[in-house]
Amino acid sequence: MGSEVMRRLAADYLRRARARILDAEAALARGDYPEVVRYSQECVELSLKAALRFVGIEYPKVHDVSDVLVENADRFPEWFRRLVGRLAFVSSYLALARGPSMYGDEARGVPPSELFGRDDAERALRDARFVFETCSRLIAGRS
Repeated sequence: MGSEVMRRLAADYLRRARARILDAEAALARGDYPEVVRYSQECVELSLKAALRFVGIEYPKVHDVSDVLVENADRFPEWFRRLVGRLAFVSSYLALARGPSMYGDEARGVPPSELFGRDDAERALRDARFVFETCSRLIAGRS
């Protein structure tokens, strides 16, 4: 795949990731905390896949790309490499929260609204913004 195509895909992923932040902010305003977590996870997934695509790495079609990010850290600029551990951590914990934020804990009969509170939502959104901003900075060529 040519570098121009990869750049276009990465830019589109980031545009969609930004939309997820807006969705998460709206969900937070209406007190729908599980939705904030879900939208934040989607933002992180799209942002990191944009970064991977940008440097020519084919990522697996899974929600958590932390392993691929860590394994390929040397493909990124130094400033981004220093943040890979935090980026990978956010990807992992939000990917684990993805299912419960949508379906709750079905085995125990606990709905999503009882699993996630305001603190969870605010943390997820804060972390999603960090990942989005970091990946946007990479793709814009800012160090």
